Amino acid sequence: MKKIVYIDMDNVLVDFASALLLLDEATKATYEGHLDDIPGLFSRMMPLTGAVEAFNTLAETYDVYILSTAPWNNPSAWSDKLLWVKRHIGESAHKRLIITHHKDLNRGDYLEPVPDFHILNK
Repeated sequence: MKKIVYIDMDNVLVDFASALLLLDEATKATYEGHLDDIPGLFSRMMPLTGAVEAFNTLAETYDVYILSTAPWNNPSAWSDKLLWVKRHIGESAHKRLIITHHKDLNRGDYLEPVPDFHILNK
């Protein structure tokens, strides 16, 4: 049986700042202090260099899931994250996205949170 690996999205697979570069100043001002509530923001993000390749490499050995949280006040973030996974990772992540506000409820062998790698349940 393969060990389970959970990988976060924001700043692990996804370059959060890449979407901010695309925003106009009025939008940034409107959402200052809560930029993650901008509708459509999560669909504009680019993958971090090497992240998709790393996901696919890990998937060859481990049972890999993407474990992410979406902002409560940004309903589009939930669908944006799914669409991002489909667009950038594709079939190797089919039905492997878990969006939750309680990441601690998922038990696996490894978790890749932001920004450091921690090994759980050695």
